[in-house]
Amino acid sequence: MNALKYAATVAVKDCMAIRPGEKVLVITDEPLRKIGYVLWEAAREIGAEAVIVEIIPRKTHGEEPPEPIRGLMKLVDVILIPTSKSLSHTDSRREASKKGVRIATLPGITEGTMIRTLRADYYSIAKRSKKIAEILTHGSKVRITTDKGMDVTLDISGREGYADTGLNHNPGDFSNLPAGEGYIAPVEGKSEGTIVIDGSMAGIGKLNGEIIRAVIKDGFATEISGGEAAKKLISIIEPFGRLAFNVAELGIGTNDKAQVTGNVLEDEKIMGTIHIAFGDNKSMGGEVRVASHLDGVIMQPTVYVDGKLIMKDGELVIL
Repeated sequence: MNALKYAATVAVKDCMAIRPGEKVLVITDEPLRKIGYVLWEAAREIGAEAVIVEIIPRKTHGEEPPEPIRGLMKLVDVILIPTSKSLSHTDSRREASKKGVRIATLPGITEGTMIRTLRADYYSIAKRSKKIAEILTHGSKVRITTDKGMDVTLDISGREGYADTGLNHNPGDFSNLPAGEGYIAPVEGKSEGTIVIDGSMAGIGKLNGEIIRAVIKDGFATEISGGEAAKKLISIIEPFGRLAFNVAELGIGTNDKAQVTGNVLEDEKIMGTIHIAFGDNKSMGGEVRVASHLDGVIMQPTVYVDGKLIMKDGELVIL
């Protein structure tokens, strides 16, 4: 069995717990067609009633799939979504999850990422992710600093933390693949400070020594500065209006096999990093719905939750 097929088998057997006879839908598009078909074949080989559909690539992360697909997503047991633009933060995905469908999205995944990160121990990743989610659920204030000038405070009071474990075994379970983070939606309108993104940025890629600095006031990025990467980020966000500048998510990575590649799907899972997203947060208990959700990865942060040290210069100290 080649490495890619092995990774696909891990995804369908271990991560999704697909059983013979289950109805499985694979949604893909042209850039990720090969990975889509490998996942479809893996599901078929274990006896699932597997169907694959190819959609036209969406223009942005968070754009809805075509209407017929939205309906189809509610009629199956399991969905795997390797697409070039993420369907994670769409009403279609949320509605299917509410119907009890087990779903994994793999937006922009590469063969290298799939081979490397799906060989991780997802039971250990799940344990770390759940621990972080529990801390976030019981927390009220998060402060994050870095030696590059980041200093931001996020209000998470009353919000639930979630664990992206990669183990989607129960009805309605949802995660990315690769998985590995604990995450939460900060309370809208209450984040304050400065965010400095120095790892990678969705829609841009690896920052290669450049930084993106965002001034946060009343929960929104009111000023984004830096070099060409910052200009590009502004150009991506602006068409969606003010809500796309909302501080939507704090995530803490827990996947020890992930590494910086420029693909945020993998980068945001790196153990010892955090990421902050702008835009939509409906999928994680927030109140903002906008067709944009963009994650920025921050390297070697120091993180406090209600004054308790969680991470010191990129090292988790709670495990």
